[in-house]
Amino acid sequence: MSIKSVTVYAASSQALDAVYIDAAERLGRTLGAAGLRIVYGGGSTGLMGAMADGAIAEGAQVHGIIPEFLTRVEQGHQGLHELEVVSDMRERKARMLAEGDAVIALPGGCGTFEELFEAMTLKRLGQFLGPIVLINTTGYYDRLLDFLAHSVTERFMNRTHLDMWQTVEHPEDAIDAMREAVAWSAHDALESAAVRRST
Repeated sequence: MSIKSVTVYAASSQALDAVYIDAAERLGRTLGAAGLRIVYGGGSTGLMGAMADGAIAEGAQVHGIIPEFLTRVEQGHQGLHELEVVSDMRERKARMLAEGDAVIALPGGCGTFEELFEAMTLKRLGQFLGPIVLINTTGYYDRLLDFLAHSVTERFMNRTHLDMWQTVEHPEDAIDAMREAVAWSAHDALESAAVRRST
Protein backbone atom coordinates (compact mmCIF):
# COMPACT_ATOMS: atom_id res chain seq x y z
CA MET A 1 0.00 0.00 0.00
CA SER A 2 1.31 3.42 -0.98
CA ILE A 3 1.23 5.91 1.90
CA LYS A 4 1.19 9.56 0.91
CA SER A 5 -1.01 11.08 3.59
CA VAL A 6 -1.06 10.26 7.32
CA THR A 7 -3.80 11.09 9.81
CA VAL A 8 -2.42 11.91 13.27
CA TYR A 9 -4.51 11.78 16.44
CA ALA A 10 -3.13 13.77 19.37
CA ALA A 11 -4.03 15.61 22.57
CA SER A 12 -4.50 19.37 22.81
CA SER A 13 -3.78 19.55 26.56
CA GLN A 14 -1.41 22.35 27.56
CA ALA A 15 -0.41 20.72 30.86
CA LEU A 16 1.63 17.78 29.58
CA ASP A 17 5.10 16.63 30.58
CA ALA A 18 7.82 17.80 28.21
CA VAL A 19 8.61 14.20 27.20
CA TYR A 20 5.26 14.00 25.38
CA ILE A 21 5.70 17.37 23.70
CA ASP A 22 9.16 16.37 22.51
CA ALA A 23 7.91 13.07 21.08
CA ALA A 24 5.08 14.82 19.22
CA GLU A 25 7.45 17.37 17.70
CA ARG A 26 9.80 14.56 16.63
CA LEU A 27 6.93 12.70 15.00
CA GLY A 28 6.05 15.79 12.99
CA ARG A 29 9.66 16.19 11.89
CA THR A 30 9.91 12.49 11.00
CA LEU A 31 6.77 12.54 8.86
CA GLY A 32 7.73 15.85 7.27
CA ALA A 33 11.25 14.66 6.42
CA ALA A 34 9.70 11.59 4.77
CA GLY A 35 7.69 13.85 2.46
CA LEU A 36 4.33 12.78 3.85
CA ARG A 37 1.24 14.97 3.92
CA ILE A 38 -0.24 15.22 7.42
CA VAL A 39 -3.89 15.51 8.43
CA TYR A 40 -4.75 16.24 12.06
CA GLY A 41 -7.24 18.04 14.30
CA GLY A 42 -6.01 21.53 13.46
CA GLY A 43 -5.10 22.70 16.98
CA SER A 44 -2.08 24.80 17.93
CA THR A 45 -1.69 23.60 21.52
CA GLY A 46 -0.45 20.46 23.25
CA LEU A 47 0.73 17.52 21.19
CA MET A 48 -1.31 18.73 18.24
CA GLY A 49 0.60 21.98 18.02
CA ALA A 50 4.00 20.40 18.69
CA MET A 51 3.48 17.77 15.99
CA ALA A 52 2.29 20.37 13.46
CA ASP A 53 5.18 22.71 14.27
CA GLY A 54 7.70 19.91 13.78
CA ALA A 55 6.18 18.93 10.44
CA ILE A 56 6.02 22.51 9.20
CA ALA A 57 9.68 23.00 10.13
CA GLU A 58 10.49 20.16 7.72
CA GLY A 59 8.42 21.72 4.94
CA ALA A 60 5.52 19.27 5.19
CA GLN A 61 2.04 19.99 3.88
CA VAL A 62 -0.14 20.00 7.00
CA HIS A 63 -3.93 20.00 6.76
CA GLY A 64 -5.89 20.76 9.92
CA ILE A 65 -9.58 19.92 10.37
CA ILE A 66 -11.36 21.56 13.29
CA PRO A 67 -15.04 21.98 14.22
CA GLU A 68 -16.20 25.56 14.41
CA PHE A 69 -17.14 25.41 18.10
CA LEU A 70 -13.57 24.37 19.04
CA THR A 71 -11.76 27.16 17.24
CA ARG A 72 -11.47 29.16 20.48
CA VAL A 73 -10.65 26.24 22.80
CA GLU A 74 -8.06 24.50 20.61
CA GLN A 75 -6.88 27.70 18.90
CA GLY A 76 -6.73 26.67 15.26
CA HIS A 77 -3.13 26.66 14.04
CA GLN A 78 -2.51 29.63 11.75
CA GLY A 79 0.66 28.27 10.12
CA LEU A 80 -0.92 25.34 8.30
CA HIS A 81 -1.10 24.75 4.57
CA GLU A 82 -4.86 24.49 5.08
CA LEU A 83 -7.14 24.85 8.11
CA GLU A 84 -10.55 23.41 7.32
CA VAL A 85 -13.41 24.38 9.64
CA VAL A 86 -16.26 21.86 9.72
CA SER A 87 -19.64 21.77 11.43
CA ASP A 88 -19.11 19.21 14.21
CA MET A 89 -16.96 16.43 15.68
CA ARG A 90 -18.53 13.70 13.56
CA GLU A 91 -17.62 15.51 10.35
CA ARG A 92 -14.13 16.20 11.66
CA LYS A 93 -13.48 12.52 12.43
CA ALA A 94 -14.90 11.33 9.12
CA ARG A 95 -12.89 13.87 7.13
CA MET A 96 -9.66 13.11 9.01
CA LEU A 97 -9.92 9.38 8.43
CA ALA A 98 -10.98 9.76 4.80
CA GLU A 99 -7.95 11.98 4.09
CA GLY A 100 -5.34 9.55 5.46
CA ASP A 101 -3.75 6.41 4.03
CA ALA A 102 -2.56 5.52 7.54
CA VAL A 103 -3.30 6.53 11.13
CA ILE A 104 -0.85 7.41 13.88
CA ALA A 105 -2.01 7.96 17.46
CA LEU A 106 0.12 9.97 19.84
CA PRO A 107 -0.82 9.81 23.53
CA GLY A 108 -4.14 11.45 24.27
CA GLY A 109 -7.32 11.47 26.31
CA CYS A 110 -10.85 10.29 25.57
CA GLY A 111 -11.04 12.21 22.27
CA THR A 112 -7.91 10.50 20.98
CA PHE A 113 -9.18 7.15 22.29
CA GLU A 114 -12.48 7.63 20.45
CA GLU A 115 -10.72 8.43 17.18
CA LEU A 116 -8.32 5.51 17.58
CA PHE A 117 -11.07 3.01 18.41
CA GLU A 118 -13.17 4.18 15.48
CA ALA A 119 -10.22 3.56 13.15
CA MET A 120 -9.67 0.11 14.71
CA THR A 121 -13.37 -0.73 14.42
CA LEU A 122 -13.54 0.31 10.79
CA LYS A 123 -10.40 -1.70 10.06
CA ARG A 124 -11.92 -4.73 11.76
CA LEU A 125 -14.92 -4.34 9.41
CA GLY A 126 -12.81 -3.76 6.31
CA GLN A 127 -13.86 -0.13 5.89
CA PHE A 128 -10.39 1.26 6.58
CA LEU A 129 -7.41 -0.79 5.43
CA GLY A 130 -4.37 1.35 6.23
CA PRO A 131 -1.76 0.93 8.96
CA ILE A 132 -2.54 2.10 12.49
CA VAL A 133 0.48 2.99 14.63
CA LEU A 134 0.49 3.85 18.32
CA ILE A 135 3.32 6.05 19.58
CA ASN A 136 3.83 4.52 23.03
CA THR A 137 5.80 7.32 24.68
CA THR A 138 7.05 6.22 28.12
CA GLY A 139 4.70 3.24 27.95
CA TYR A 140 1.59 5.44 27.83
CA TYR A 141 -0.47 2.86 25.92
CA ASP A 142 0.73 -0.21 27.86
CA ARG A 143 -2.49 -0.60 29.86
CA LEU A 144 -4.63 -0.15 26.76
CA LEU A 145 -2.62 -2.80 24.91
CA ASP A 146 -3.01 -5.16 27.86
CA PHE A 147 -6.75 -4.56 27.84
CA LEU A 148 -6.99 -5.26 24.09
CA ALA A 149 -5.09 -8.52 24.63
CA HIS A 150 -7.57 -9.31 27.43
CA SER A 151 -10.42 -8.74 24.96
CA VAL A 152 -8.89 -11.45 22.77
CA THR A 153 -8.44 -13.81 25.71
CA GLU A 154 -12.11 -13.34 26.62
CA ARG A 155 -13.10 -13.87 22.94
CA PHE A 156 -14.54 -10.44 22.29
CA MET A 157 -11.94 -10.13 19.51
CA ASN A 158 -10.07 -12.62 17.35
CA ARG A 159 -6.33 -13.08 17.71
CA THR A 160 -5.91 -11.76 14.15
CA HIS A 161 -7.27 -8.43 15.35
CA LEU A 162 -4.05 -7.85 17.26
CA ASP A 163 -2.45 -7.37 13.83
CA MET A 164 -4.61 -4.31 13.15
CA TRP A 165 -2.09 -1.97 14.75
CA GLN A 166 1.64 -1.61 15.39
CA THR A 167 3.20 -0.05 18.47
CA VAL A 168 6.47 1.87 18.65
CA GLU A 169 8.15 3.67 21.52
CA HIS A 170 10.06 6.20 19.44
CA PRO A 171 8.41 8.47 16.84
CA GLU A 172 11.32 7.92 14.47
CA ASP A 173 10.21 4.27 14.10
CA ALA A 174 6.73 5.17 12.83
CA ILE A 175 7.72 5.13 9.15
CA ASP A 176 9.07 1.58 9.32
CA ALA A 177 6.05 0.48 11.35
CA MET A 178 3.69 1.72 8.64
CA ARG A 179 5.73 0.02 5.92
CA GLU A 180 5.88 -3.26 7.84
CA ALA A 181 2.20 -3.32 8.82
CA VAL A 182 0.35 -6.58 8.17
CA ALA A 183 -1.55 -6.36 4.87
CA TRP A 184 -5.29 -5.97 5.43
CA SER A 185 -8.08 -6.64 2.93
CA ALA A 186 -11.79 -5.86 3.09
CA HIS A 187 -12.72 -9.48 2.36
CA ASP A 188 -10.45 -11.01 4.99
CA ALA A 189 -11.49 -8.38 7.54
CA LEU A 190 -15.16 -9.24 7.18
CA GLU A 191 -14.41 -12.96 7.33
CA SER A 192 -12.69 -12.54 10.70
CA ALA A 193 -14.76 -9.63 12.07
CA ALA A 194 -17.09 -11.84 14.11
CA VAL A 195 -15.75 -14.09 16.85
CA ARG A 196 -17.14 -17.57 16.18
CA ARG A 197 -17.43 -20.54 18.47
CA SER A 198 -14.73 -23.06 17.60
CA THR A 199 -15.99 -26.51 16.52
